Amino acid sequence: MDLAEFVKIQTRRSFFRSCAGGLETIALASLLEREGRAGTAVNPLAPKPPHFAAKAKNVIFLFMEGAPSQMDLFDPKPALAKYSGQSLPPSMTKSLRLAFIKPTAAVLASPRKFAPAGQTGTQFSDYIPHIASCADDICLVRSMVTDAFNHHPGQLLLFTGSQQFGRPTLGAWVAYGLGSESQDLPGFVVLSSGVGTSGGASNFASGFLPSAYQGTMFRTGGDPILYLSNPEGVTREAQRAALDVMRDLNQEHYQSTGDVEIASRIASYELAFRMQAAGPELLDFSKESPATLEMYGVNKEPTRPFATNCLLARRMVERGVRFVMLMHASWDQHTYLNRDLKRNCDITDQPAAALIKDLKQRGLLDSTLVVWGGEFGRTPMVEIRNTSDPENAGRDHHPFGYSVFLAGGGIKPGTVIGKTDELGFNVVEDRVHVHDLQATILQCLGFDHTRLTYRYMGREFRLTDVEGTVVKKMLA
Repeated sequence: MDLAEFVKIQTRRSFFRSCAGGLETIALASLLEREGRAGTAVNPLAPKPPHFAAKAKNVIFLFMEGAPSQMDLFDPKPALAKYSGQSLPPSMTKSLRLAFIKPTAAVLASPRKFAPAGQTGTQFSDYIPHIASCADDICLVRSMVTDAFNHHPGQLLLFTGSQQFGRPTLGAWVAYGLGSESQDLPGFVVLSSGVGTSGGASNFASGFLPSAYQGTMFRTGGDPILYLSNPEGVTREAQRAALDVMRDLNQEHYQSTGDVEIASRIASYELAFRMQAAGPELLDFSKESPATLEMYGVNKEPTRPFATNCLLARRMVERGVRFVMLMHASWDQHTYLNRDLKRNCDITDQPAAALIKDLKQRGLLDSTLVVWGGEFGRTPMVEIRNTSDPENAGRDHHPFGYSVFLAGGGIKPGTVIGKTDELGFNVVEDRVHVHDLQATILQCLGFDHTRLTYRYMGREFRLTDVEGTVVKKMLA
């Protein structure tokens, strides 16, 4: 058969079938590579299915680092006024673990005014009127308990399920279990605001999971990540060529070793390249309406830093980021409780409420789980470090009964879970341990917390260690 005869038998239909099929194959290969299903190194952040149908696809964790005072914000205790200035009986304090005060410290009444909010009538403090306006959308847990009574162990337990270093954090477990829907941003992003003590990277580390799952700290101005921009004189084309060479070398090494950290390295290089374009666009609020910016409090003080982070969190989940953690420090009011608690509430109350309302009006709250809370609570007893100043009163650490709240993503709205005694000292109804909270968060994301495991050092590890029960009363 010569060329003329070959051309004669080629129909228009066969031509398009051959060419279109070839183009489709090329496109399919590209999509499979993005999802980590091609014959190259596995993309550790490729989207993965959960164990069962999930209500939540994303998580925004508003971590109030330092432990907010529950009895001054969420859990009104009128009896504190009755016993104020008196010491608690030894029967209540004999097994008490305290960081700074003695068991004989006097009870401290709360000067806060509480009022019912929403159709549910849940009572909230006058320091958080905006959060109170979301009463019908949130589930308030007043019966949280933890095993730790100092900050860093408490934060480790909250985020890793253990008071020991080296375990993966909640965000890393979620990224490991679900991957990410974003091609241009990390699967787990961390934003910070405020001043004071910080648990730092141990709150968002990947532990013994591959490093691709660790949280990436973003800045809210300039480059989102330091050194994200190319040095002067380095073009995007030259950078792409260099990355191609490194990818090929790493790919060859990966195929010979199977080391998942090499796959993480390849994915990180490629993600950083894409982020150079996506990062500036993420931080550009010019397309947000003036009403949205005003609702969050982006353009005013003192809300601006936390408001910026809350708005960024919404924009990130819109772009497929799986887990966003906002750390605001510090709520560690050992002294000047009334002054410093108000300062933190003035910064965070409006933006946190705006985030919930904004997600709801955009149809994102049903698939986004919002969590607000600290590592433990504060004592009903007073701590005074300067006896000459009557405004110096504060509260010590308290792990035996404190409050957090959740909204969206499979959580039952307008509910209150648990109860503490008349002084807010111990839980008397529906005790919720930190491991129970972790199990419930994973449940909302479609995971059986006992099955989301990773084999390390000869055994299977999980976020909830060997404990944890899903709190069914919290679920919609």
